[in-house]
Amino acid sequence: MLPEVRRWLRRRTSCAGDWPLRDLLAAKGETTVSVVLPARDERATVGEIVGVIRRELPGLIDELVVIDSRSSDDTARVAAQAGARVHAQDEILPELEPLDGKGEALWKSLAVTSGDVLAFVDADIRKFHASLVRGVLGPLLMDPTVAYAKGCYDRPLNGAPNGGGRVTELVARPLINLHWPQLAGFVQPLAGEYAGRRSALERVPFLTGYGVELGLLIDLLDLAGLDAFAQVDLGSREHAPQSTEALGGMAAQIMLAAWSRLCRQGKIQPCHEPCPRLAQFQRGPRGHHVLSKEVGISERPPMITIR
Repeated sequence: MLPEVRRWLRRRTSCAGDWPLRDLLAAKGETTVSVVLPARDERATVGEIVGVIRRELPGLIDELVVIDSRSSDDTARVAAQAGARVHAQDEILPELEPLDGKGEALWKSLAVTSGDVLAFVDADIRKFHASLVRGVLGPLLMDPTVAYAKGCYDRPLNGAPNGGGRVTELVARPLINLHWPQLAGFVQPLAGEYAGRRSALERVPFLTGYGVELGLLIDLLDLAGLDAFAQVDLGSREHAPQSTEALGGMAAQIMLAAWSRLCRQGKIQPCHEPCPRLAQFQRGPRGHHVLSKEVGISERPPMITIR
């Protein structure tokens, strides 16, 4: 690890407990805060998450918004009943051709929120605790030099206290260490819990798939530099595990995200375009058959160029 990254780790890493609510309320002043949950078919968890944020963070959150990403269940109704303002993803900026993926929902949230600081939280978290939001807001509200704060946590899986995060360890971390060693200090580079200043988030592009978190790290590093980042230990986070096939699709999109940034930064000279489809295999009664899925990603430009 680079010496500058070790220094950053010591100086810019904190715990959620370092940011009690009373201190954040005192420091908030005129700063407005929006919390955004991108959600697709998350009726089982989204209502509880919205309720916990509303009950346990009084006065801290000015907007609580759920972006419903084409849910086939009643995620939108459950979120609205719990007290969130709900927007359908495809109804935001309807003059633009709709795109797919988590990053699209996050990008469009910039157009329907007004907070000076935005916190993003995944909508599939079980046993949600408010420190997941309070923790990532802490560095931004307490230190004006911080532009982006990323959460990290343990990932319980099948009884192992930290058995999750397989795509991080097998794909994202090796890519980061190989090509962006300044980012090697992030424990959970793909974490869905993070916060940033609107002034920074509106000036970077958003990838539309699961590579959005990696893309934001790389682009914000170019925009603001490592010292504008902070990392907060949020304890533990539990959600429904993805199948191996689903993780393969996520991994492919993260690799495509890395490819796009390597090309843009002139770190590679591409001789071909990556194939946007992933072939996987599933055993059936007559042997293996091929499952082919689309894994291509798109990109939205900085929101400041749209608005």
